[in-house]
Amino acid sequence: MELKESVLRDTAKSYAKNVVYICRKMKLQKVETVLVNQFLRSSTSIGANIHEGQYAHGPKDLISKFEIALKECYESEYWLEILYETSCLEQSDYEKLKSECISICRMLVSSVKTLKLKLEK
Repeated sequence: MELKESVLRDTAKSYAKNVVYICRKMKLQKVETVLVNQFLRSSTSIGANIHEGQYAHGPKDLISKFEIALKECYESEYWLEILYETSCLEQSDYEKLKSECISICRMLVSSVKTLKLKLEK
């Protein structure tokens, strides 16, 4: 099932790359490795699941991939907040990443709703 939503894919990939850059910076600053790794894993998993959706076996499989990506998005947002609230992340980085994460969440929610409506028809 070919994904037409390249904006979603591209936004998730851009977010993942920005997270990688920020995590590298935090690791150099000796920020708690467990927190950084959790944030890195969940954040990069969003785009990986969206990308995997390109090869879904049908609408139900695509919905499943998007729902997993959405869960990872919420987890990423959690770790982002923890890192910021414990002064591991600068406010400017936090605000940029939080905005990107929320944008991806919104696109995923919209995509899942649209796909589910199409399945009902």
